Amino acid sequence: MAVVMEAALIDRALMRISHEILERNRGLEELALVGIRTRGVPIAQRIAGNLFEIVRHRVPSGTLDITLYRDDLMRHPVGPQPVLRRTEIPFSIDERRILLVDDVLFTGRTIRAALDALVDFGRPLAIQLVVLVDRGHRELPIKADYVGKNLPTSIRESVQVRLAETDGFDEVSIREPASEDRS
Repeated sequence: MAVVMEAALIDRALMRISHEILERNRGLEELALVGIRTRGVPIAQRIAGNLFEIVRHRVPSGTLDITLYRDDLMRHPVGPQPVLRRTEIPFSIDERRILLVDDVLFTGRTIRAALDALVDFGRPLAIQLVVLVDRGHRELPIKADYVGKNLPTSIRESVQVRLAETDGFDEVSIREPASEDRS
């Protein structure tokens, strides 16, 4: 497994994204962050913390569970039952610019599900996408507005994001396919 981002680089990328958000949005009054469970949530919270540190303005933050919106939910009906977690958006998303936050952008299907879930809560003014890692291989026409690191990968590799809040440490790594998987 090759480590491509350690804690300091992750922090730097999130601070850069925070500054880009400020430059692009010219004011934070209409902004709110919504993190996609699981690792999008702490990333959104870190960005909210960065924005407060920079301009001393609190941007509301929420949590979105997309389990029931996934398009692969019924593909494997004999598989394990999906784990439902709470969606917590303690503010109205109407007329707000929502920063939708996730850890890795891959095919775009997670983001499509998140967009479907989000609009069930109201009609935002705009939705901007924030990801820590964009690894390519899109199956849907989705592009991030803010990217911590573009990380070209093969379709068979996997990108693993670990964060202190969920895993005890910060790291982004690429895992090569096992040698017996190569054909």
